[in-house]
Amino acid sequence: MSGAKNCPETPRQKMIGMMYLVLTAMLALNVSAAILNGYIAVDESLHATIETTQSGNEAIYQHFSAALAQNPEKTQEWYDKAMDVKKKSEEMYKYIQDFKNEMVRMADGSDAVQDTVTVRDMKKQDDTNVPNNYGLNMGHGKELKAKMNEFMDYLNEVCKENPELQHDIAKTFATNPGKNADGKEITWEETLFHEMPICATITVLTKLQNDVCNYEGKVVSYLLSATDASDVRVNKMAAYIIPSSEYVIRGNKYHAQIILAGVDSTKTPEYYINGQKINEKGIYEVVASGTGEQHYKGQIAYQHLGETVYLPFEGKYIVGEPTATISNTDLNIMYRGYNNPFSISVPGIASTKLQVRCPNATITKQGELWIIKPSASCPDKLSIEVLADVDGRTATMGSMLYRVKNLPKPDAYFEINGQLSEDTKIARAALLNPKNKIVASYGADGLVQAKFSITGFQVKLPTGASFSVKGDQLDQKSLDAIKKLKQGNMVNLQYIKAVGPDGKEVQLRGLPIELN
Repeated sequence: MSGAKNCPETPRQKMIGMMYLVLTAMLALNVSAAILNGYIAVDESLHATIETTQSGNEAIYQHFSAALAQNPEKTQEWYDKAMDVKKKSEEMYKYIQDFKNEMVRMADGSDAVQDTVTVRDMKKQDDTNVPNNYGLNMGHGKELKAKMNEFMDYLNEVCKENPELQHDIAKTFATNPGKNADGKEITWEETLFHEMPICATITVLTKLQNDVCNYEGKVVSYLLSATDASDVRVNKMAAYIIPSSEYVIRGNKYHAQIILAGVDSTKTPEYYINGQKINEKGIYEVVASGTGEQHYKGQIAYQHLGETVYLPFEGKYIVGEPTATISNTDLNIMYRGYNNPFSISVPGIASTKLQVRCPNATITKQGELWIIKPSASCPDKLSIEVLADVDGRTATMGSMLYRVKNLPKPDAYFEINGQLSEDTKIARAALLNPKNKIVASYGADGLVQAKFSITGFQVKLPTGASFSVKGDQLDQKSLDAIKKLKQGNMVNLQYIKAVGPDGKEVQLRGLPIELN
């Protein structure tokens, strides 16, 4: 047995309610598109990487078969282990694929799934109920976690004599508990399924499939090197490229490991990319400048039987523009002096590595939300810019221009026992109760729920008497006068003034009340 190591490597006024819903959907259309497009791009990139990796794995198996044919005595033990790795990897890959298919069926319908599913193929890409129900409530998340742990333990047992590869496997397939933004410990499955849009969960599952294929190839490459059948490997040499990722954000580095399968440990090959020799470990790095698919060619030169043999290879990777997904959880406008909540994320980058900039506004982080409060004197438009720490460097990931408005006026309501009364007829006892009061509110269907304080109002009675009242409750004089009124008399509350979170005083529409 050889000690060779693998290379490291989200009932009333029904018509009004419906209008609010339509408006909200229209205002949020651009935001939704940005979020979904981000996940579509990442998911498609992962599928492209899987295809490349599977092709590379197949080449390794072909090489293994050739080695077995020429030297079965030395190769059979390792070949059998490689075939078992192939079987276990295909089973794990299919389990994750079936997991994805079942989730899409729950979201899109029973006839929605073909043999392969991608985020672009889905109808309800923003569904957040299915991941939570299927992954957590139905318990499939725990089952997936158990399967992943079992697969990780199996791979580690296969390469038990390669601690470096074992470490990489344990790190890649770790299902340890995590922490939410409040520092509270949550399970691995909660991080994957709790309140997550299905497009995000499907993308993460695709990433797990990519990991399965990637480490299938790494473990089989390790088994191939462990055969120590140098004569076979020298006669059947092949060059392979192992990229850390085929999707790169412009300005970041593309990183790939160039390997020579079955290299003789007594000889050091030379690596060339586009005619230029690179380092002796075969690590190729280049700053991604242009966007789209990038190609490169190279050769591996090694000595065999006193002659220099050149093995050509070709590689490619995809460079994408920096993108940020920005969504206002209330509307796609901001209000002056109001805590506007935003959900901001960048696909593939942890929220802890994000920065948000917005001039003429204060920015605070509350859990997973960013609270942006424009100043009272800010202009009518503000730009929100998102930056991220990428490989130790701060990079701009995107920005979006938002309209800024003053808070709309709320309506005046009479609050009875803590509940808003929308009826103009109010029982005398309720009106005379000193605990009840006037409040300013946008109502239950309001798109925003800013808090306003009533500072004063005027009480106008049918007798001609009027009273000016400070605060939000009827004073004793007005209460005594109302006691003398008859059922059906009107009490008009007018000139109602309120102060909102922006500090501005506004006058609300009057509130007519009929004694019941």
